[in-house]
Amino acid sequence: MKITILCDNSVGPLSGTLGEHGFAALVEWDGGSLLFDTGQGETLIHNAVRMNRDLHRLDMVALSHGHYDHTGGLLPLLRHCGGMDIFAHPALFSRRYRVKDTGESIPIGIPYDEAFLRGLGGRFNFGERFREIAPGIFLTGAVPRETPFERGDSGLCCDEAGCAADPLADDQSLVLRTGKGLVLLLGCCHAGLVNTIEHARRATGVAEIHAVIGGTHLGFCAPAQLDETIRALRSYNIRRISPGHCTGFAAAARLAREFPGQFHPAQVGYTLEIQE
Repeated sequence: MKITILCDNSVGPLSGTLGEHGFAALVEWDGGSLLFDTGQGETLIHNAVRMNRDLHRLDMVALSHGHYDHTGGLLPLLRHCGGMDIFAHPALFSRRYRVKDTGESIPIGIPYDEAFLRGLGGRFNFGERFREIAPGIFLTGAVPRETPFERGDSGLCCDEAGCAADPLADDQSLVLRTGKGLVLLLGCCHAGLVNTIEHARRATGVAEIHAVIGGTHLGFCAPAQLDETIRALRSYNIRRISPGHCTGFAAAARLAREFPGQFHPAQVGYTLEIQE
């Protein structure tokens, strides 16, 4: 199994690749491949071509949640590759806003409506529960929010006035079951990293976590949540911690300091190969 980051806020040493505020990861295995998230749409196709990854061979797309920086690439992807199956939570097309401290409200939801994307060949497969979408590959579905210190980001709302907090019920992650343990691919992990890890362990019956890759949203959370998350991560004995996207520079630097042997930033071009 091979995981390659195609979209992220920063790029690695591979020349000619581009960064954007967004996330997309290609997962390949013997006989199949899928794309987890699509970034904003400005860099997905360019980076895939630069890295010699043929997106025409995709079997499916899985989406972590309905924010523009994870779904905006659906338009160029469908135009480039034609119709395909898209696995998502039914709340994908909910209205979404970020309300700044100044009171300014910015729409941050998926930039296209469902009918338009279906017209381009998008075949949506909605589900709320933990489910297997390919052999040994699962979507978590809605993640139970049980960890007291994981309070998330208070600036996300369902309305322009900022009166209704967005519960982001559609936040989900991809879980890969391997011979070395679970590999978790995170979009933004709005539900909380510890909540997501515990949900994946319960649902699969596998306790070992081999790798955690992607956005952790720790860059938007209170310092106390970062402290508690680090304490929890130590107990899992994760072999590879590869944050990116919404983790933020300060939180990533802290993770690098706390987990020097396990930390590897998930920039554009980052690849993890898992040998069974």
